[in-house]
Amino acid sequence: MDHIHIENLKVFARHGVYEEENRLGQLFIVSADLYTSTRAAGMTDDLALSVNYGDVCHLIAAKMTERVFGLIEAAAEYTAAAILMQYPSVKAVDLTVKKPWAPIGLLLDYASVQIHRARHQVYIGIGSNMGDSENIIRAAIDEINSLPDTAVTACSKLIVTKPYGGIEQNDFLNGCVELETFKSPDELLDTLMMIEKAFGRERIIRWGPRTLDLDMLLYDDEIIGTPKLCVPHPDMQNRRFVLEPLSEIAGYKRHPVFHKTIAQMYAELMEKEGKHD
Repeated sequence: MDHIHIENLKVFARHGVYEEENRLGQLFIVSADLYTSTRAAGMTDDLALSVNYGDVCHLIAAKMTERVFGLIEAAAEYTAAAILMQYPSVKAVDLTVKKPWAPIGLLLDYASVQIHRARHQVYIGIGSNMGDSENIIRAAIDEINSLPDTAVTACSKLIVTKPYGGIEQNDFLNGCVELETFKSPDELLDTLMMIEKAFGRERIIRWGPRTLDLDMLLYDDEIIGTPKLCVPHPDMQNRRFVLEPLSEIAGYKRHPVFHKTIAQMYAELMEKEGKHD
């Protein structure tokens, strides 16, 4: 992808773990690579179709100076998030914050931190079979959409499905949502679990009834296998209540393990279930 480069923007700010750094301030040097398409701007010579690097420089300066951080890591996170939130056409940013006069009692050119932050496309399965399920699901989607670093970009219709896993219980209401987020997989998982808990979710019986269920189905094209998280969801290929709403909003999306589109997987599951009738 194309990128717009900003090299060594000088900003006077007050970040540091020592009181005198916060009181007196010092010079920081910031560089940024903004990953975006410059094709349309290059073909038309129209600044409105690009990202104005002058405006980005002023944004960086504003974010570096409006708060005081103990760590340049925190200043970099805050500034990178501001760039991504301000400029939707920027898909990712590399940000370097240099501290030329780090007070370590030794001579050095600078200490620095460099981070890469990007937008991620994530698909979440959502379900409920306790309480007012439709209102719970709608409220949970609003809660996700209200997160400062996450936006709901598509929602499927809600469908009624039979319980999965052999536990006798009420029918479920299920759907899928597409997210754009700056959160890492673990951060997003923790957030989803907190939202579930806020809506009364209790993890007592596996595949049992629940007020709210939020499952991370796909995170970009990543394959994640940890004790905490498995993505793609390991059993989504067998779940109509996942594949039907997911195929509605992302039928073109290709499963990173099976290398089939979601639409293909849904059609195959329907054929398989039909043969079992």
